[in-house]
Order: sequence, then structure tokens, then C-alpha cells
Amino acid sequence: MNNPLISVIIPTYQREEPLKDSLEDVLKQDYPNLEIIVIDQTLEHTESIKNYLEQLEKTGKINWFKVNWASLPGARNYGVRRAKGEIILFIDDDVQLPAGYLQNHANNYNNPEIGAVAGRVFDRMKLSDSQREYQGEYTIEYLPPEAMDPGIAWYYIDLVHTIKPQQVISVRGCNMSFRQEIFTKYNIWFDERFRGSAVREESDFCLRLRSTPYKIWYDPEAHLIHLGEETGGCHDINTKSLKYQLTFYHNHFLMALKNLTLTQQIRLYGKLFDCHVLGNPPCNKSGSPIKIFVRGCFYLLGFLDATITMIKSLGNNGQIYTKLD
Repeated sequence: MNNPLISVIIPTYQREEPLKDSLEDVLKQDYPNLEIIVIDQTLEHTESIKNYLEQLEKTGKINWFKVNWASLPGARNYGVRRAKGEIILFIDDDVQLPAGYLQNHANNYNNPEIGAVAGRVFDRMKLSDSQREYQGEYTIEYLPPEAMDPGIAWYYIDLVHTIKPQQVISVRGCNMSFRQEIFTKYNIWFDERFRGSAVREESDFCLRLRSTPYKIWYDPEAHLIHLGEETGGCHDINTKSLKYQLTFYHNHFLMALKNLTLTQQIRLYGKLFDCHVLGNPPCNKSGSPIKIFVRGCFYLLGFLDATITMIKSLGNNGQIYTKLD
């Protein structure tokens, strides 16, 4: 597969300059066969960014689609339905791309066994945390076996510090690509019931992708920098807000209820409680009894909320925004 057409899909929500910078990095790529699709969930841009996007659209550099709702998985599906590429590549609207980024993703698809590529993510926040802890010397060559276990993988898969290519269980949403037939032939789409920043929506997608013959391959050469901007991105950035906390647990439990065996669910729930409620490593949260109690309440409410979501959507596939298209 020599230089397949790549559809770069960028969902965006309430981002201005970071979106522009991300688009500029894509436009600088020396890759001969691509289309850029922007799914814009921002109701009103600043005048300068609006003019910038209009100019790119007028000159045929981007396909700019505007919608009047905000859902990250919904925007991904919306973009895929309009994409022409053999490869569908997703990036966030606050990333920095090195030269050769698109080519590095494309090279992996010369292997017919690979159906998805997880790129390395130099996450600004996580890198700074690890540098403080390890003085910049923390790297992983191969992930432990636990990183392929659906019950607990989410606490062992590290696409920030891992330096060797290998098979993985999941991708990260800000840097991932798929063969187009994952959607069209195997009918696997992002579940639009995942809310907010849609944490675990890509994990849910990848767990279902495992039913296909394809592997998910991690390529550290297909790397980018994720800036983690403090506004926009389809989420409430205040991690202490009630909405964020409830959404966080809802999405984890929804992923588990949909995809895991009872044994796997119990193991995930235990790890989720130990880490995010009790605050044990790798979460390292406050051990204050009051904070543990509050986090425990959100944990229980999140499970109840996810259960209600599953009951309400019995008989459909959760494609809320797709139905509006």
C-alpha cells in the first residue's frame, strides 16, 4: 500500500489558535495523498479564525463541516461518513506534528495484519510529571502482559513513555488511525453514548475491533505532542466539577458493561476503586477520608448512570448524533 489516501479528521470544539496551529502542522506535512476534514462543533469562532477556516475551505485545503451539537464520538463518526481515504486518521485540535508524521502512520499499513495504528503521544502534562519523578530517564521498551488484559490494561498501557513498536490493546484518541474498512466492512463505529471528553470511547472502539482479524499496532515513530489545552475539546476541563467526575465514572462503567466478561468487570471495578477512589498508585490522590467518601459517591453514581444508559438504549446501538445526520 504505497501512499494510500489518508483522511485526517479533526473534531474541534471551542478552540481557536490551537486549532489553527494544528491545521498548519497538517498542511506542512510532506505527504502526497491526503484530505483534511474538520468537524466543527464551535457555534461561533472569533472573526480571525472564521476567516482563516473560510479561506482554507475556499482554496480546497480543508473540508469544513459545521454541526450544532457537541460530541467527540459523534464528530468522529460524522467525519468518517464523509471521508474518502483508505486510512482514517484522527488527531485532536491541540497537537503539534513533526515532519513525516503522516508517512510514519501510512508505512504501518504495508503489513496486511495491521488494521489500526496507535501513535506515541508526548503528553505535555504526563511528561512533565514523569520528568519530575524520574529526572527525564523514564522509558519503557515493552509493555507488561497486563497491558493486553481487558480487565486491567488501562492501568498498564503507557503510550507516552514506551519506545518499541509492538501490539497493543488500544489507541489514544488524539493520535490514532484505522483502515477505512473497519467502519464500512466490519460496521464498527464510535459509541456516541460516551460523554464529555469521551474518556474510554477509543478503548470501547478498540475492544470491539478485536473481533476483526486485524491487530492494533503501536508505532513510536508516529508521534505527536498533545498540548492538553485548558479550554474546549468537548469537555469540562475542571476535573473537580460534579459534571466531570460523574462523566468520568459513567464512561468507564459503560465501557465495562458493554465489552467485558463478569470476571473482567469485577477486576476493572476493583482497580478503578483502588486507584481513583482510594487514591493509590498510579493515581496518587489525596487520602483524606472526606475526599475518599466523595469520590466513592461519584463512583457509585457513575455505575448507576452507566446502567441507566444501557437500559435506555436497549435495542439500539447508541448512535445518538448519527441519527441526526
